[in-house]
Amino acid sequence: MRLVVVAPMLIAACMMLLVPVNASAQERKIIRLEAIKVEGRIEKPQAFYILQRSNLNFEGLELKQSFIPKIVESVQKAPF
Repeated sequence: MRLVVVAPMLIAACMMLLVPVNASAQERKIIRLEAIKVEGRIEKPQAFYILQRSNLNFEGLELKQSFIPKIVESVQKAPF
């Protein structure tokens, strides 16, 4: 019974010794990028204009027919 407890602990201790202590022990990859020169012109608008705001005068629609009877009828019917 004691071997069952000691063996996993011993294996875990051995595995911890194999792992490097810190990340600096591992070899680092260094990537060096050279500068890229981009040449060109910035496009600017040739002209611009300002539109005046539209005067939006909306009025409510007049109902030619009342929908209340149809709504009441649909509520009174069975759904399926």
